[in-house]
Amino acid sequence: MPWVMDLSGRQAWASEAIETLRAAHVPLQPADAPETAATAGIIFAGTQSQELVSALGLAEYGRCRVLVFGPPDGRLKPWPVLEAGAAECMAWRGQVAPVAAWLQRIEDVEAVIDSVPVRDKLAGQSPALRSALRDLVVAAKFGNAPILIQGETGTGKELAARVAHAVSSQRGNLVVVDCTTIVPTLMGSELFGHERGAFTGAVSVRTGACSGADQGSLFLDEVGELPLELQPELLRVVQEGTYKRVGGDRWLHSKFRLICATNRDLAHEVAAGSFRTDLYHRIAASVVTMPPLRNRLEDILCLFARFCREATGARTDPEVDPAVQDVLLRRGYPGNLRDLRQLAFRIAARHVGPGAITPGDLPREDRPQAGRQAAGQVQNAYDDGPAGAVDPLAVDPLAVDPLARAVAWAVDAGLGLREIKERAAEAAVAVAVERSGGNVHSAATMLGLTDRAVQQRQARRTDTDGPQTR
Repeated sequence: MPWVMDLSGRQAWASEAIETLRAAHVPLQPADAPETAATAGIIFAGTQSQELVSALGLAEYGRCRVLVFGPPDGRLKPWPVLEAGAAECMAWRGQVAPVAAWLQRIEDVEAVIDSVPVRDKLAGQSPALRSALRDLVVAAKFGNAPILIQGETGTGKELAARVAHAVSSQRGNLVVVDCTTIVPTLMGSELFGHERGAFTGAVSVRTGACSGADQGSLFLDEVGELPLELQPELLRVVQEGTYKRVGGDRWLHSKFRLICATNRDLAHEVAAGSFRTDLYHRIAASVVTMPPLRNRLEDILCLFARFCREATGARTDPEVDPAVQDVLLRRGYPGNLRDLRQLAFRIAARHVGPGAITPGDLPREDRPQAGRQAAGQVQNAYDDGPAGAVDPLAVDPLAVDPLARAVAWAVDAGLGLREIKERAAEAAVAVAVERSGGNVHSAATMLGLTDRAVQQRQARRTDTDGPQTR
C-alpha cells in the first residue's frame, strides 16, 4: 500500500489534504519514514528541507516512487525536489483524481517491470536499470509513438526493443533489421521490398520488412547506419504509413510501431549533416538510454550467475568464491553485457564439479595482474581507458576507506545488498544515539531523520534481537 508522510510541520493545508484523500478512499498508509517495500509514497512538505531530502534518499534508491506536494501558494519549487529524487512535485490544490491515477500508474508500471516477460530479457534490480525500464515501459505500453533506444555497445538495446514490443498492444510481429549487415544498395529492398526485375537478381517479388511489420513493430538496429538517400522514404512510411517497393509504382500501406537503436550520438550526426533532422525528431519521440554495466554494479553478480546457467544448462545459480566475486565487481567491461557473458562462458567451461567457482577457474588473461593494486597500473580488461592509465580501482579502497572494509566484510559474509543497507542504517542510528547520549532528537538531527523514524529503527532492532541474556 502507498504510504504518506507529513513533513510540513502539521500545517493545516497538509492535514486537510490527507483527510481529503482518505475521504476519497485513496489507499494511503501513514508513515514516519519511507516504506521501502512499497512502490509509491506521498510526502507533504512546506519547504525544501534536509528532512525532505533525507526522506527521498531513503525511498530505496528509486525503487519507491515519491510524489511531493507543496503548499497551495506554490512556494515549494519543483526542480530541486525532483533533483533530490522525487518522481513528481506540485502544489496541493485538491487534485484527488490525479493522485489516484498517478498511484495506479506507478503500480501498473512496476508490475510490468517485475513481470516474467521483462525479467526474462533484462534481469537486474539496480536503480539505473529500473529507471531505464520505467522509461521504456511507459513509452511502449502507454504510448504508441516511435521509440529510440540509445546506449553503448552491448548494453542490451535489442533486448530492450523486444521488451518494448512484448509489453505494447501491437498484435503483429516484431521484425528486426540490422542496418550494419545490409549492403547499402540493397537496404531499400530490405525495408520496402522489390518488384520482379527491379534490378539484376530480382527474380521474384519481395515484400520487405515494412510489410512484415504491419500491425506489429519494426526494429531498426543501429539506425545511424541508414543511408541518407533512404531516410526520406522511411520518414514517409513512419508518418503516413505508405511506401513503394523498389521498382514499383503502387503505394502500399503498413502500420507499425517503429523502434530504433543506436550507439551513435544522433544529435551530433544531425549537426554533421549525415542524419536528417526531420527523421531524427520523428524517431526520437521517446528516448530510452540503456545504462552501461559500470553503472549497474548491483546487477553484475546476478547477471554472471544467469550467464553461467545459460552456459551450462544448470537450473540453479552457481556458488562463487568471494575472491572471484571481488574480481567480477572490479573488472572493467568495455563490451558491457556481451563482455560479461563471454567471461561467464569462459569460466563455466573451466569449472568442474558441483562446488563453488574458484580463482583457478578464471583464465589467466582474466585474472588480476600481480602487484596490480600496489602499482596502480592496468593494461588488461580491468582498464576501460588507455593502457597505462591509472585505474581508480587500482588503489585498494579497503586500505583507505573503513566503510569499504565494512561493506567488503558484509559481502564476504554472504549478505545481500538490501540486508547490507538495512544493517548499515541500524548501525548508523545506534551510533548516532550513542554519540548524542541517548537523546533521540539530537540523533535524528544528526542523521537527517525524524524523531519517529529513529524510534522506529530502535524498536525494530529490539524486536529483531529479542531478549538479551545478561
